[in-house]
Amino acid sequence: MYYKNNKTMNTKSQKGFTLLEILLVVAAIAILAGIVILAINPNKQLGDTRDSQRRMDVNTILNGAYQYSLKSGSMPAGIIVSTTTACGTVVATEICKSTAVDCTGYTSLSELYLNETYLTALPFDPRSSSATGTGYYVIKSDNNRVTVCAPHSEQSGTISVTR
Repeated sequence: MYYKNNKTMNTKSQKGFTLLEILLVVAAIAILAGIVILAINPNKQLGDTRDSQRRMDVNTILNGAYQYSLKSGSMPAGIIVSTTTACGTVVATEICKSTAVDCTGYTSLSELYLNETYLTALPFDPRSSSATGTGYYVIKSDNNRVTVCAPHSEQSGTISVTR
């Protein structure tokens, strides 16, 4: 009779990872991923991106209003005059979205974008525009200084530009 060596029959070959080793690697990767996500802080990054868009939009609206005033000799008729320049309150009025909706209680800047002479389109706040309003407010001082602001900023309070 032919007998096999007992040593070769009882020896297992080590060709894979144990369950414990796999769990430890997965746990280490999860911990590292959590640290990276906290360091990046995606909510803050997205908020900063939307605030950047608001800054560009406020400047765009103000530039359009001043281009209009250079050509016509006066600011758009819808911008109200006030001695205080409080943004996002009863004093400043929100800019109306379009001529297709009722603009009662809003500032209409349709002369800026209707013929696409000064603005190709009216910008909207990335998160705070409503069915009627853009989320941006405008007001004019007694000295014809116009303030356009975005009161719904996420990171830095109110974004405002005055010229």
